[in-house]
Amino acid sequence: MLAVKMYTTAVCPYCVRAKQLLKARGVEHIEEIRIDTNPQERERMMETTGRRTVPQIFIGDTHVGGCDDLMALDARGGLLPLLGAA
Repeated sequence: MLAVKMYTTAVCPYCVRAKQLLKARGVEHIEEIRIDTNPQERERMMETTGRRTVPQIFIGDTHVGGCDDLMALDARGGLLPLLGAA
């Protein structure tokens, strides 16, 4: 299974929802990068993704996007193949 990295904040219901879905699909570890406590990581996230909102989710080297993007990927059957692409 590919590594999952997620930019988050402490109080983000979309981050919680995304983590719940990933765990339901078998992800045991999510590398969380808190941008509310580390402004440098917020800058890195915005440079990398072009987005300002959290969560921003990466599976391996693939930028999935935010929570809605993750849910849509799962709904069309693309999440499990992406997770297992290792």
